[in-house]
Amino acid sequence: MRIWMAAVMGLIAGGGLDAQVIAQPGKSPLITIRIVFRTGSASDPKGKEGLTSLTASMLAEGGTRRMTYQQIVDALFPMATQVEWQVDKEMTTFSAETHADNLNEFHALLRDMLLDPGWRDEDLRRLKDDAVSYLRVSLRGNNDEELGKEALYQAIYENHPYRHPNAGLAKAIEKLTAGDLKEFYQARYTRANLTIAIAGGYPAGYEERLRKEFDKLPAGKRDSTPLPQPEAIKGRRLLMIEKDTRSVAMSMGFPLAVKRGDPDFVPLLVAQSWLGQHRNSGVRLYDRIREVRGLNYGDYAYIEYFPRGMFQFEPDPNLARRQQIFQVWIRPVEPETAHFTLRLAIHELERLSERGLTAEEFEKTRSFLSKYVNLLTRTKRAELGYAIDSRFYGIPEYNGYLKNALAKLTVADVNRAVKKHLSPANMQIVLVGKDCAALRDQIVKEAASPMKYNSAKPQEVLDEDQVVQKLPLRIAPEAVRIVNVDQVFE
Repeated sequence: MRIWMAAVMGLIAGGGLDAQVIAQPGKSPLITIRIVFRTGSASDPKGKEGLTSLTASMLAEGGTRRMTYQQIVDALFPMATQVEWQVDKEMTTFSAETHADNLNEFHALLRDMLLDPGWRDEDLRRLKDDAVSYLRVSLRGNNDEELGKEALYQAIYENHPYRHPNAGLAKAIEKLTAGDLKEFYQARYTRANLTIAIAGGYPAGYEERLRKEFDKLPAGKRDSTPLPQPEAIKGRRLLMIEKDTRSVAMSMGFPLAVKRGDPDFVPLLVAQSWLGQHRNSGVRLYDRIREVRGLNYGDYAYIEYFPRGMFQFEPDPNLARRQQIFQVWIRPVEPETAHFTLRLAIHELERLSERGLTAEEFEKTRSFLSKYVNLLTRTKRAELGYAIDSRFYGIPEYNGYLKNALAKLTVADVNRAVKKHLSPANMQIVLVGKDCAALRDQIVKEAASPMKYNSAKPQEVLDEDQVVQKLPLRIAPEAVRIVNVDQVFE
């Protein structure tokens, strides 16, 4: 379900209920097209969780009225391209890249896939099986880390449109019908919800030709699924997922009332980057948990949704959301060090909340981010994806938005935002592991969790360990819930 992105900067806004078009003509023979509908899994009706995702998969991985899916695959193969898709809470995206020589032929295929789907029963059965297998086998069975992260969102967003995974819930998917998909398609795949983005050496006027193709969609109205505020977390809650696995995966976090464009977004981005920049070995959590103590592979923090983090270094665009969470991802640790590692992660969060960043830490992180944003938007494809997200958030082009805000930022701004928004005293924790009841008893009893190392450690580390091993976690027995992995995402 991963999507390879498109690019742009210039902008043509369709009036009224017409689709919005973002265009960046260039000289590259590679033409990137990105079709984004402002609707996502948050719009799934209750009892039909997975409807958005299954509808998108039927368009991208089902046939058209004139061609079977295999015929489409065979036609795309000599063009060395494919149509990728992604569903998130509030966006559904289709993306592809093709050579200019193949544009007309590819255009016809893409048009029919999105505007004239076949809705074949055999495709529906295949894709339903794929979706259920993803939840029960790939996510629950084979990926403890993504399982923990998705379970964290589910726990934080109880009774909320964001609660279920983007792919849906297994039992709900099994009940979905072709009629459900067609009804959703008619209601949500509308011009009011559509943004078309294109970049590369396409012929003059092609962006208008593409827009006119999508005039065949109903005008509709902008998807405005209401989002209640997530339930406030009081104290620390612990969800333990019982699974026969050799290690313990950890995720923790809480709702965050800050998103791109808000005054405190960039200050918090600096704090998050200092604490746990994704795949960066020079940050605090990584240094104290992995480098100094060798407890696991990596430790990261986020203020925006970042799925598939174990497979990539940079986040995908077009995962824009009106609500976010602050999240810490502790990659799996040995069971005997799980209690200590949990305490160490919370120790670092409390340290950040109480002390903030020093002037030196602030300047180093600000300098890093001002350069890192160039990596995020270094390709035309990424530039286009970020342009779409900037329209969603109502901000200028992301590179300039971030650099301008960083230039004006002070360490006092960062530490004020940290104090205001990052409170580790009220947090949801998710652990995935074996023998959860034994670990639960250690945690709620505040039992000591001394560390033993295979090699000598500096005295300052051993001294800190004495503090960490007795750190009160303050998790009450009634705040702990243990569920079997087979119950998750059903």
